[in-house]
Amino acid sequence: MIASISGRVAAIAPDSAVVEVGGVGMLVHCASGTLATLRTGEETRLATSLVVREDSLTLFGFGTDDERTVFELLQTASGVGPRLALAMLAVHPPNALRVAVASADVKALTMVPGIGQKGAQRIILELKDKLGTPDAALAAALNGQAKQPAWREQVHSGLVGLGYSARDADEAIAIVSPEADAEVAAGRAPAVAVLLKAALRALSVR
Repeated sequence: MIASISGRVAAIAPDSAVVEVGGVGMLVHCASGTLATLRTGEETRLATSLVVREDSLTLFGFGTDDERTVFELLQTASGVGPRLALAMLAVHPPNALRVAVASADVKALTMVPGIGQKGAQRIILELKDKLGTPDAALAAALNGQAKQPAWREQVHSGLVGLGYSARDADEAIAIVSPEADAEVAAGRAPAVAVLLKAALRALSVR
């Protein structure tokens, strides 16, 4: 198994990137959030998962080892293949998926293109004991102890005001959430203008 790759980003496409590793260009399929962190010509490291089929070898790349782990666990649910698992991570980061499964949040899962109500219920049933426990902040949100951060509402309103759909806005917010969380962890209030710009950039490379 190819657990990770490191090298120069040679090209970026809407759903993949080419990373040069030892003189070989490796095509890696990635979620939009991961692609938004890559820059052509710059060095990168991606955690990877190799999906083997009779007629193909497909490499999927992730910004963190946790994303790769969740990607692989998602595929243990009936009807969830690598493309759908990647789409789920494009809409919801790993901990948000843990929250959705732990709280049986069908609505959150049906935000993912390709997942209907019955599919969401099946995923919840089959993965509830596999994905692990959400972190403390998200667990608090499950019990109604945490309020929606103000920056989320402001970025969401800004994107909708620019003509994006509510679903597009939700996807972009999921992508920039780690950046906002890092600011909060450092004791700083997330800058809405910076996050809005990052969200627009993420939507432009989908």
